[in-house]
Amino acid sequence: MQKAEFWQERLELLRHPEGGWFRETWRTAESLPFSDGAPCTSPRSCATAIYYLLEAGDRSTLHRIRSDELWLWHAGDPLRISVFPGGEGTPSSFTLGPDPLSGNELQGVVAAGDWFGAAPPSPGLSGYTLVSCVVAPGFEFRDFAFAKREELIARFPLHRGIIENLT
Repeated sequence: MQKAEFWQERLELLRHPEGGWFRETWRTAESLPFSDGAPCTSPRSCATAIYYLLEAGDRSTLHRIRSDELWLWHAGDPLRISVFPGGEGTPSSFTLGPDPLSGNELQGVVAAGDWFGAAPPSPGLSGYTLVSCVVAPGFEFRDFAFAKREELIARFPLHRGIIENLT
């Protein structure tokens, strides 16, 4: 079984501002024009993809983007993604991982505008989780916003522990 350091070196991963390690692997050559009132206010690549690795103890802190994001599990421990709706709705979660009999999914989607974060089990068996994330329309850091802990706790007080853990 490979260790996190193997994947960090092999995939040439860099530290990610939200936590963990990443590298963009694909960005479409084509872009989509957007105007006022659209999810984005300037042209975006049709889609982008990254490798993303979290080690035990790492967190993908709660954040949101203006695009849908597809998560795909590759290796390591399961990964729980917690989702808090940007609009009306109820918080939810899904767990990526290798074992569908334990409730794991191989892929899951977070809708544009929803707040979300992720954490692997600690310590876990492998000590890391490796996934890919595909974003459409393509990811741009200017569309990225960190959640404000107190605002989310005020909206979702029953989920205070999860919010505190992921902010």
